[in-house]
Amino acid sequence: MANYTLDGCPVFVQISAAKVILLSRMPLSAAQLATELNAQLFNDGGVSVTDVTHDSRHAREGSLFAAIRGETADGHRFIPDVMRRGAAGVISEYDPPAGFDGVWLKVKEVRHSLALAASRVNGDPSHQLDLVGVTGTNGKTTTTYLCFALAEAAGQHPAMLTTVEYRIGDTSEEAIRTTPEASDTNRFLRRAVDLGSKMAVMEASSQALDLHRCDGLRFKVAVFSNLTQDHLDYHGTMEAYYDSKKRLFDGRLGARPGSSVINADDGWCRKLIDELRAAGQRVVTTAIDSAADITADGIDVSLIRGTSFTLKTTVGERKITSPLVGRPHVYNMLQATAVALELGYSLDAVEAGLSKCVGAPGRFERVPHDGDFAVVVDYAHTDDALLNTLKTARDLTQGRIITVFGCGGDRDRSKRAPMGRVAAQNSDLVIVTSDNPRNEDPLTIIREIEVGLREGETPYESVPDRRDAITRAIRLAQPNDVVIIAGKGHETYQIVGGNKYHFDDREVAAEALALRAANA
Repeated sequence: MANYTLDGCPVFVQISAAKVILLSRMPLSAAQLATELNAQLFNDGGVSVTDVTHDSRHAREGSLFAAIRGETADGHRFIPDVMRRGAAGVISEYDPPAGFDGVWLKVKEVRHSLALAASRVNGDPSHQLDLVGVTGTNGKTTTTYLCFALAEAAGQHPAMLTTVEYRIGDTSEEAIRTTPEASDTNRFLRRAVDLGSKMAVMEASSQALDLHRCDGLRFKVAVFSNLTQDHLDYHGTMEAYYDSKKRLFDGRLGARPGSSVINADDGWCRKLIDELRAAGQRVVTTAIDSAADITADGIDVSLIRGTSFTLKTTVGERKITSPLVGRPHVYNMLQATAVALELGYSLDAVEAGLSKCVGAPGRFERVPHDGDFAVVVDYAHTDDALLNTLKTARDLTQGRIITVFGCGGDRDRSKRAPMGRVAAQNSDLVIVTSDNPRNEDPLTIIREIEVGLREGETPYESVPDRRDAITRAIRLAQPNDVVIIAGKGHETYQIVGGNKYHFDDREVAAEALALRAANA
């Protein structure tokens, strides 16, 4: 056992003839942390801090609990419980209660302080990684998977945080949310570094950025895919939505990214390009329809062959053939290519990675069967994403498009009619159904979608039970048709009221296909 420093932080290291293993980091004192957080310290500043958490259930000896006052719960209610669990103390925006005898750090903004403290107690792992952040309304997950695949093709041992899973190399666990809380993210990145990762890529949602979950992270590359209407129930306006995304790029997280990869075909993205360049930041542009640093030419899309195009970059061209299907995925591949080149990977690695990566589960995922029509499951849950999916389907089929979709309850209601309008304008038959109704009446959600459906002349049916809706769409399919099942994608559950049930669109579609084949 020996003591060393890493990026100025002490560490314990076990040395053997075969390998060097990073065991743990020297704990910080509460006084040290208070200084770094610009916090007012109450009680013993000599207490050692080994962890920080926002979840009272994870409090343990040596941890600080960040007491967050949220919309539905106040973390201060759990302070007695975390202290019984042996926590060292609390981070809060308030003065300690009378008689409190643990460490108390009073801060200006508890979420921001949680993020900075999480980075510090984990030894600032993002500083030891080529960390890539991906934001935008659509395409985040697939782009993240592609960045991971290109890193693997370049011989890296990458890590990734996505809507679907948290992965380090071949080890994976199911994701809890798109972008975890800062304490969980830094713990994950610390583990990735300790397991030999040099590169990590993560989705950065607008809510996470707004709630300071990414504060204190150091991004080597930041990616902006596009911005279309979504989450206005949270942000209120498109301008506020854009401003939340912009936090990944403009230094408000604590440092500006080394470079920014931005889609020049999107209006909001062009606004960011102009603003970042005016501030002297490095910007790499990607596009299909506009002049850009990295572009695609001769795009060909097939449900059977996948997608091919000529990749044009500042360092050369390559013919790309990908198993991913659809023009939207070309945008994702261009941005992943830009990231790879910014990280110093070769075009050989780019070509190899793009040729193998099948993308994220539930993103225009074909359900295999022996019939003469196609069934596709897609995560599209905004009007823009649904439009892209249906345009892709239209380019690929000589038959009809039958679209099955719904909208989630307790979420942005303003997108329901627009999604109905898009479905009607780009389908030959629409079957509107439930998504995750949560605490809303499914029939009320469907009626709000129908406002948009009725603007067109496309026939539609209302089938509230999602299993029945999928089964009916597949029963109605004719040769050369495409059945699009949109909204849930990779999700393996349905939330009705307060209950969560197993439900996987892909499994239900496969069962319906088997039933149709058996009755043929």
